[in-house]
Amino acid sequence: MVPDLPSVREDGGGGGGGIDHTRKVLHDGILNGNPPKTEAKVQSDFSTTKLTSYAPPVENGALYRTKHTFWPPLKAVPLASYYKLHRVPSLDSLTAVVMAEQQNDVQAIELPHSDGSHVEEPQDRSPPPNGVHNKILENVVRTPGRQPSPQPTHLSVPGPSQHRVLPEQGSGYVAPTFDGKDQQMDQVMDQIEEKGFIPPEFVESETNWFYNELGIDDMYFQTETVPAIVNHILSLYAGKVAAFARGDGRLEIRLDKEAADHAVYIDTSKPGVSVIDGPRYEQRIDEKYINGSVGDSSYRVESFRSGSHLPGEKDQQLRCYFVYKCQFAHPNPGLEETNLDIIGDKRFLQKATQNTRDIYQEVMTHAVDRTGPVIEMFEMEGGREKRLVIAYRQGSAMGLFSALSDLYHYYGATSSRKYIEQFSNGITIMSIYLRPLAQTPASMKHPPIEASIHQIMKEVSLLYCIPQNKFQGHFASGRLSLQETIYAHCVWVFVGHFLNRLGSEYKSLASILDPNNSAHVEMLSKIKRRLRTETFTSDYILEIINKYPDLVRALYLAFANTHYVQTRGEQDDFLPTLSYLRLKVDPVLDDSQLKDRISKAVVNEHDEMVMTAFRVFNSAVLKTNFYTPTKVALSFRLKPSFLPEVEYPQPLYGMFLVISSEFRGFHLRFRDIARGGIRIVKSRNKEAYSINARSLFDENYNLANTQQRKNKDIPEGGSKGVILLDVHHQDKVRVAFEKYIDSIMDLLLKPVSPGIKDPIVDLHGQEEILFMGPDENTADLVNWATEHARKRGASWWKSFFTGKSPKLGGIPHDAYGMTTLSVREYIVGIYRKLNLDETTVRKLQTGGPDGDLGSNEILLGREKYTAIVDGAGVLVDPQGLDRTELLRLAKQRAMISEYDASKLSTDGYRVLVDETNVSLPSGEVVDNGMIFRNTFHLRGGQHFDTFVPCGGRPESIDLSTVHKLIVDGKSTIPYIVEGANLFITQDAKLRLEKAGCILYKDASANKGGVTSSSLEVLASLSFDDAGFVENMCIRADGTAPAFYDAYVKEVQETIKRNAALEFEAIWREHQQTGIPRSTLSDTLSIAITKLDEELQKTELWNNLILRTSVLEDALPKLLLEKIGLKLIVQRVPDNYLRSIFGSYLASRFVYEHGSSPSQFAFFEFMSKRMARLNQQPGSQNSTSHINGAGA
Repeated sequence: MVPDLPSVREDGGGGGGGIDHTRKVLHDGILNGNPPKTEAKVQSDFSTTKLTSYAPPVENGALYRTKHTFWPPLKAVPLASYYKLHRVPSLDSLTAVVMAEQQNDVQAIELPHSDGSHVEEPQDRSPPPNGVHNKILENVVRTPGRQPSPQPTHLSVPGPSQHRVLPEQGSGYVAPTFDGKDQQMDQVMDQIEEKGFIPPEFVESETNWFYNELGIDDMYFQTETVPAIVNHILSLYAGKVAAFARGDGRLEIRLDKEAADHAVYIDTSKPGVSVIDGPRYEQRIDEKYINGSVGDSSYRVESFRSGSHLPGEKDQQLRCYFVYKCQFAHPNPGLEETNLDIIGDKRFLQKATQNTRDIYQEVMTHAVDRTGPVIEMFEMEGGREKRLVIAYRQGSAMGLFSALSDLYHYYGATSSRKYIEQFSNGITIMSIYLRPLAQTPASMKHPPIEASIHQIMKEVSLLYCIPQNKFQGHFASGRLSLQETIYAHCVWVFVGHFLNRLGSEYKSLASILDPNNSAHVEMLSKIKRRLRTETFTSDYILEIINKYPDLVRALYLAFANTHYVQTRGEQDDFLPTLSYLRLKVDPVLDDSQLKDRISKAVVNEHDEMVMTAFRVFNSAVLKTNFYTPTKVALSFRLKPSFLPEVEYPQPLYGMFLVISSEFRGFHLRFRDIARGGIRIVKSRNKEAYSINARSLFDENYNLANTQQRKNKDIPEGGSKGVILLDVHHQDKVRVAFEKYIDSIMDLLLKPVSPGIKDPIVDLHGQEEILFMGPDENTADLVNWATEHARKRGASWWKSFFTGKSPKLGGIPHDAYGMTTLSVREYIVGIYRKLNLDETTVRKLQTGGPDGDLGSNEILLGREKYTAIVDGAGVLVDPQGLDRTELLRLAKQRAMISEYDASKLSTDGYRVLVDETNVSLPSGEVVDNGMIFRNTFHLRGGQHFDTFVPCGGRPESIDLSTVHKLIVDGKSTIPYIVEGANLFITQDAKLRLEKAGCILYKDASANKGGVTSSSLEVLASLSFDDAGFVENMCIRADGTAPAFYDAYVKEVQETIKRNAALEFEAIWREHQQTGIPRSTLSDTLSIAITKLDEELQKTELWNNLILRTSVLEDALPKLLLEKIGLKLIVQRVPDNYLRSIFGSYLASRFVYEHGSSPSQFAFFEFMSKRMARLNQQPGSQNSTSHINGAGA
């Protein structure tokens, strides 16, 4: 962290110095009103400046030459002293700091020598008062020769032995000579003279200045037309005249030209300063060219600073940007291709020197293997300039180019040249040449570039996660650091989800109203929704936080004091980081002090609520990758105890929050061992995004809770992950998924690559394993997640994701109809109980033949379909849709838009979502196909016997709409089996059941998929890697191992058996008690999960005979025969086996005795089981599968 910068911003970026340039006497006279004067060069005397141990040791004032060359000689002094010069606000305290250091006479820290000799520490080092030293990890040793394990991102480890020195002088680019340049220059001067805007005596000098002294290479002149160059020269001259006419003498040039295949931007720029109200050319380049670069529509950028200051402007130069559309010789290579001659742009290949090619080739090799950025730094021989090279996948860091300028400006650096190269394999590489600002009193507050470059490199990874955060203005102005603004951005997201809470007033109101009165329930539901949407909007929260940057700084320090790790103390990374220094110098307030400071600083109650939420966030974070050297998104493992019980009665076990520029997401789970799918939510427009953002956490919680109830038969509890794409990044599905997965893995895996994945502070203190699966918009991404977990060295990679390709050992739900098998057991169970002929039942289905559940429901069902609703629209035929045609669509996974309309009866019709003014056979006119599709399931006048929702958004039927399905107190649809998750709200279900509907809810009906996934996980945990590949992975020729086919059949039978057990238990208990089936589904789930957790804590697990008997019954027979119980017990985690033990006993007991058994029922249940064990011959060794074949 460094001191505040002036509150200005300029997109022209940094850069400084260059070739001295002289102008004609007449020109200087025009601009300055005086003849030119010889400007003396002032050289700063570093030897008089109190600096830090960033500098190399100096002996007798001579330059100590190492791999890092410093000139002039720098003196080393204590780091804390230097940092205090930055941050202490008052002169008195500044004087006190310096005097204290002089009195203590602390010896300077000496930099490590290139020969690896000993590094000296200060002799007298007392622990800092805020306890930073308690997080120094002395055991983390960075061995120079140690090779990192495969990681998602790459960051060269800072230190003198890591960065190479480039012998090359210049930019690393050599433009092909333009032979017609002199002739073109003559034509330009002729046209300028013809236009008459520039006096004839100035035409030659102005043209010569533009051609030869701005540093523009020949590629520009070869690309541009003569009229375009003439316009550029005239524009520059006009800027000078305008400056003279204004009388302030300040030269401001704003020139831009955008053509179909290239663009030019020229701007006046002060080195090292960001101007907020400038033309924002870098933002323009980001938004128009870089962010959207892909394939043939990719753009490369060259930017440089003029070699001299502008006349009359000692601190201003011209910053030029040239944008060119890429021309690839091979536009469609493989994504893994790294040969620059194949993937490079033609201009790049023409201009890049061999040295630049070598650098880019090495960086490219790393980039294709990474999810995140590759960050490298090279020293430039003979000077202090550094070349920063950053590579990343196209589209994964929107706005990074312009944000980088703010970053290096903050640390007192400026750029002389910048290049952005695009490659046809989808990789972007940026190259930025950084140098320190010219020495002035103002620039002395910055650390030397030899120190700041390491901090810049570390923060590029942070910037990559969120290039343009909501508090960018505070960062650009220097009021807050990058870390502080991104921290504030993350808390802003957190506050938006958790400050819109209902409060004690809602709880009091809920206790007064009658939950059995539907009017009361409906009113409470509406109040709840309104309170959540209208109390604090995201813009209002942003406005409040922006008012209190000083509070943000104090709150951030408390966060950093907990989670920042200086892995080797003050010698970490060759230099102590500025983050670490700040913790040592600035006061870190405890929670009570922060509370007091907030209450004194805020002006009203709302402001206090928002800023207090920062404290809640800080206390909730158990671990984070915020300070991990390399990362692709920011992840936080939160302690969910801050959630109010009145809104979330079922307590969560674990909670992850993930934030990136492309998305925000949660992962919630109700038990340590839990499994659930990951879904990605898209939004059609800003309004839809706003609605989705407000409901994101609640939807995630409800989905995970449903999964928890659904997982009653299996060892895993319920979990769910939901990713909400940002409104401006709706096309970034894959990017968002990869960043989400990788950043969560940062918190699950132990660090094994120093400098790439360093240790983190883990307040949770327990190893965690997550089991995930596919859901909406992620089915085709799970293979990547599996392979990525293997690349990152996760021992649990085989079980990390279910639903993966059979080639990776997955059991696809859609191919084998796993979810549908469970749903069908409930549908057929109703028909069996009521003696109904399935073929005569009229059926409505949402979710059509193109979907997983919908297509398999059509293939397995034999009902008379009279209406199907899917993404394309509505298909209706009261006489029954043609079954042969439906089977064709289901097998092809085609939408109803492809249904052969000639097969409809005279009463049948189809309305697609993009159609308007459609006349139905009844004479009714449909004005809007989209609205008709969205509300069709609620239309009156329809005649259906069974409704099976196989798709659709959550809460498609709620308390405010359910009355449309009830006429004269009777449900218009007699039987509903909810295949789609959360399609009907619980209160709406109860209303339907009260009206006579036989309804089985999602948590019971569609649990087949989770059963299949659980058994897939179990197989992956039971086999070793070789056995897993041999028995569970489809071969390259497409054939399946015999074990795989047999195991899939056993999984299918298990699904049907578990579904039948629950169906019968709910039917029986409803008959006995009259309790609604929707309620019984929940009470059964709660009873099973509660008993499961209790059983895992009892001594029953220690009874070896009982444990063996239960595991033999619970585990698939094929696994026992193939591997043997002994090896399974050795390989499967103990807590997972305990979950199997508990869930099997609990589910079998509850299914047999109901959700409210007598207090002696379980004793009787276990007594019978133990009696059977004792009756078996050789019961003391009743372990028939202990010594299986093994695999």
